[in-house]
Amino acid sequence: MTAGAEAAPTAALDDRHAYTLSADQLGDLELLLSGAFAPLSGFMTDADVAAVRTHGRLADGSAFPVTVALDVPADSMPQDLAMAASGRLILADPEGTPIAVLDITECTPLRTPAAEGAAGPELVRLAGPVTANRRLEHGAFRRLMLTPAQTREKLADGPVLAFATHAPLGSRQIGQLRHLAGQLRAQILVLPLTGGQAEVVHSPQALIRTTLAAAGSLPAGSLVVPVPLGPRPGLASDPQGRAREVALWARVAAAYGATHLMTDDGLPLPAAGPLPAGGPLPAGGPRAAGGPRPAGGPPSPGQPGPAAGTAVVGMTASDLTEAAMIPVVRSGDWAYDPRAEVWRPIALIEAGTEMADLSSDQLGDLLDAGSEIPAWFTPAAVARELRRVRRPRSERGLVLFLTGLSGSGKSTIARDLSDVLSERGDRQVSLLDGDMVRQLLSAGLSFSRADRDLNIARIGYVAAEVARHGGIAICAPIAPFAAARARVRQMVSEVGDFFLIHVATPVEVCEARDRKGLYAKARAGIITQFTGVSDPYEEPADAELVLDTSTLSRAEAVTAILRLLTAGGWLRPEPR
Repeated sequence: MTAGAEAAPTAALDDRHAYTLSADQLGDLELLLSGAFAPLSGFMTDADVAAVRTHGRLADGSAFPVTVALDVPADSMPQDLAMAASGRLILADPEGTPIAVLDITECTPLRTPAAEGAAGPELVRLAGPVTANRRLEHGAFRRLMLTPAQTREKLADGPVLAFATHAPLGSRQIGQLRHLAGQLRAQILVLPLTGGQAEVVHSPQALIRTTLAAAGSLPAGSLVVPVPLGPRPGLASDPQGRAREVALWARVAAAYGATHLMTDDGLPLPAAGPLPAGGPLPAGGPRAAGGPRPAGGPPSPGQPGPAAGTAVVGMTASDLTEAAMIPVVRSGDWAYDPRAEVWRPIALIEAGTEMADLSSDQLGDLLDAGSEIPAWFTPAAVARELRRVRRPRSERGLVLFLTGLSGSGKSTIARDLSDVLSERGDRQVSLLDGDMVRQLLSAGLSFSRADRDLNIARIGYVAAEVARHGGIAICAPIAPFAAARARVRQMVSEVGDFFLIHVATPVEVCEARDRKGLYAKARAGIITQFTGVSDPYEEPADAELVLDTSTLSRAEAVTAILRLLTAGGWLRPEPR
């Protein structure tokens, strides 16, 4: 199904079942509907998934480097579709808008592996073609969200050098793109990959803003087109996994009109190796109407083919080359030459004087500390945008999420911490605990697993909004389930910083403190589903700080939290 296909009328969908897609699934759907994942017209069958995982080809023999599957929780599926071999399912965005219809041709029950080796939650893999119902509604930067066909229309005839990235561009990448594009006589197409969390700047909007700032240093006519592609689940962090991911980037770039893709490391093939500094590059040929060279066809003039028998485990060199569809050009080893004050191939720099690029972690550390970004690292416009989208820790919103059993002391610590932080005045402080939360956020909820999770999600949503606007949110629910806490961490991490603080006071101490007699009522069966007695508490394995108030005073517990925040730069040291 391509972007130009006719959409199904909304009225015809009213009596069908619906499933709300995750952000990653929505990105895959958009790429399927736009033709970026051609020849796929829908989600893969189990046979396709197995064949791609084994040797990078679909069941019909077509080269394809990664799986594109729709795995959904079995309990989220309507009963009559959960085990059906056919049927139709509405695919909706998080707002409930029906985006497409999946014609189910296969439904395969799955189980996810769990950390302890036991079976995890039941999943169902749904396969079949998808048909567009309506155009996707993009928010910020919608003017840039072009389909592959629209992008090809904007590109001039001739070679197009693409660069796909999850991270902001620096002066090294800008110099390499200008250098290679000049040799190819190519137009530059930058594809910010907006699926998943961006490196350094985290949000897709921030990645787009920094990319646009960098585009001012690229040749006139360069094009920036965001693509909703994220890291692929299940890909190993080894050369084979990296090669498959790069092959996918190249394939998607080809759909958008690119004739070449530049990457730091290329494919692990002789054909993708670095080219001599200053030497000629293959010009490719003029693009056919909207297409790259045919899959499996001969390399571009001057571009050597893969050596016979060259392989990485799972996909051979020829498989990867065919899957990529266009040449993948390694950018080469560059460094900053402080004497010439330019980025250039390291072979042209006097040995021992070169300066290496900053890693994402090093750049993040500079931004977190509010330190100056070196002028040689990135253009001033990009540096300004980086400082705007990733503010220093001392100015950033954060959530302090205390979890523990009833009577553990978490509410007492939360109140005292709120008082101390309010007195300091670094940021606005919101305490999400006590009667206000029970009356406004938790009202009407039971103690079922679903309602407990919903309660934590509500608290997490409000806390994330506080962090989004630069404040400090302090939360102190029991939050017994790891999955619910992880969802809050994910929500907050998109807009600020998150600290999970486990108040790990032993249950017998909590019970001895119980002034309301809740533990006694729970043990007598008067109160059911009581955490620590008749309901489980999943102890956090990912807490930033663990406190035991049976051995710490309330003042010592607050001091431990303040020490953590000060040592990491989230709070400025108070003058003595």
